[in-house]
Amino acid sequence: METKEFLEKPVKGLFYRYLIPSIIGTMVTSIYVLADTIIIGKGLGSVAMAALNIALPIYNMFFGIGLLFGVGGSVLMSVYRGRAMKKEADAYYTAAFFMNLLIWLVCQVLCTVFMEDLAWILGGTEETMPYIMDYIPYIIWGMGGYFLSAFLQTVVRNDGAPKLAMNAVIAGGVTNIILDYVFVFPMEMGMAGAAIATVIGSWLTVGILFFHFFTKKNQLKFNFKGIRPVFIKEIVVNGFASFLIEVSAGITIFIFNLQLLKYVGNTGVTVFGIICNVSIVIMGLCKGVNQAAQPIISINHGAGNRDRAEEVRGLAMKNSLIICAVPVLLGIVFPNVYTYIFLNPDKEILALSAEAVRVYFIGFIFLSVNMVYISYFQSVVKNAHALLICLLRGCILVVVFVYLLPVFLGVTGIWLAFLAAELFTMIVGKMMMKKGLKV
Repeated sequence: METKEFLEKPVKGLFYRYLIPSIIGTMVTSIYVLADTIIIGKGLGSVAMAALNIALPIYNMFFGIGLLFGVGGSVLMSVYRGRAMKKEADAYYTAAFFMNLLIWLVCQVLCTVFMEDLAWILGGTEETMPYIMDYIPYIIWGMGGYFLSAFLQTVVRNDGAPKLAMNAVIAGGVTNIILDYVFVFPMEMGMAGAAIATVIGSWLTVGILFFHFFTKKNQLKFNFKGIRPVFIKEIVVNGFASFLIEVSAGITIFIFNLQLLKYVGNTGVTVFGIICNVSIVIMGLCKGVNQAAQPIISINHGAGNRDRAEEVRGLAMKNSLIICAVPVLLGIVFPNVYTYIFLNPDKEILALSAEAVRVYFIGFIFLSVNMVYISYFQSVVKNAHALLICLLRGCILVVVFVYLLPVFLGVTGIWLAFLAAELFTMIVGKMMMKKGLKV
């Protein structure tokens, strides 16, 4: 899609043209972890599922770094295209691409050398470590698939090819599901089989996304001469909120696991594994809505079309709330539905999971609003605003509440921590948005 189409076509039509492919793409990305969890939970049991949940922050870190450079580079690329500064846009894309490759190589070396230490740090126990160490080596060895998939999905979508990004992710996701089943059940490869299936699916997605560079729609060009040192800083600053969204999900999993191990043991971690996987789907829905809005907002912001950018933000907020309300209502009314999807649960798990799902899920409504605020501030290059919201919801308030509330409310306080963090963050975000609109 040419830049002028982002500036001239009706906003609603543009938004919905991007919305469906974006949501499908992010939802299928969620399946990479979701399929692992369902098949591991049904095939290997609750301890294996707890082990998978302990290992999940690794995935968040790898995918988050890809988004750091993908979103950081894409937003700036789109803003400069909106200003009709094509060479500068290409330079930002080039810098982001090669920084992503460099950090991938560094992480590859460090994680390979300190693999077992990393597993213990994440919360491995004597019971779960055999399962963890059967899973994470393959995830670490194949980490490049996560780095490149996250980066290329964002860049290709911003370059006007949302359907290709969607199809690439669908192909990888379907492959992952099929291989998950084959490797874990008929071939009896256990946790290793699930990990290998995930890595193969990720690299297939990357391979398909690379086809964009050989199509007529491709406007992406390397421009090494135009790169300046300040570009690296601007890319990192602008993409840091997206990185923090992924990493904060890992932080949440990590600290919740520690608290649950303290209060209720591995059963609590297993139940939280169910919540985490539904959370991945809901986050995928939110990201899909916001990824549809981001290139339209960024390009129009760069061109000075504030009214069009605000109209897109309104559409994103409305659709995010509607889409997220469905799984939330289902969780409140029929909480055990989610438990049976992932496990063959016993009475102990069912007793704990019903309350956990009902309390925790209410927070997803506030999450959907916060995600729109973060994406909008990123898209208009108000990075301090986006970063503050990310820090509050993912690193500060959730940590405070998860340690404070259980002192008074026991395990119920752990489930309430997420809801409280998102609610307080939403209030702060709304205040910043009102102040920004008056400027």
